Amino acid sequence: MISYVTLIMTTKLNNVLSAIDDINRDDTNITMHKGQAYPKELIYGQRMTACLAKHWPQANELLQIAVRAQHIKRWHLKRSEFEQGKAGYYQWRIALGKFHAQLAAQIMLEQGYSKEQAEQTASIICKENLRDKTQNQLNADSQTLEDVACLVFLEHYFDEFAQQYLEKDNEAKIIRIVQLTWKKMSEEAHTIALKLSLPQHLSDLVIKALS
Repeated sequence: MISYVTLIMTTKLNNVLSAIDDINRDDTNITMHKGQAYPKELIYGQRMTACLAKHWPQANELLQIAVRAQHIKRWHLKRSEFEQGKAGYYQWRIALGKFHAQLAAQIMLEQGYSKEQAEQTASIICKENLRDKTQNQLNADSQTLEDVACLVFLEHYFDEFAQQYLEKDNEAKIIRIVQLTWKKMSEEAHTIALKLSLPQHLSDLVIKALS
């Protein structure tokens, strides 16, 4: 469906990615892509991998798995199951991260990865110590995962997201979201984002947000 052939993949890695896709095929939520309907989290995961392959083609296996499993079985934990308001939202997001991490780690163990590798991947998915300034490899991988997620949002989901607020004449909300997204990204990701081929109305919103 989506090409990411530049990444180096082993048989074991392919098996894990296939297992993640098999789970995400059960998503009843739909995303349209080139006129066809696909399970939402299936195509999200593949878009994440495609972005990683394009901009970080030498990514290691653990990062590749973390990127693909970023939203694995996301529909399992519904926002409505948590309290309303900001506190409930953060509780939901934290619970989701742990769920994605645990499920990805379980799949890795089943496919022959070590416990240490599974735990490292889970840590990347949970973005543990993301702002640690030591810049060790694990933290660098967490930042790359964050960068990929932000770039995929801007390239594939920003238009639909922005439209719901433009209909409510709430451009300020969109600008605030772009600014928050920008703060999460590395300088490398900023450079990539500014080169994305966004529709003019979205480019204008980004310019406003960064001005």
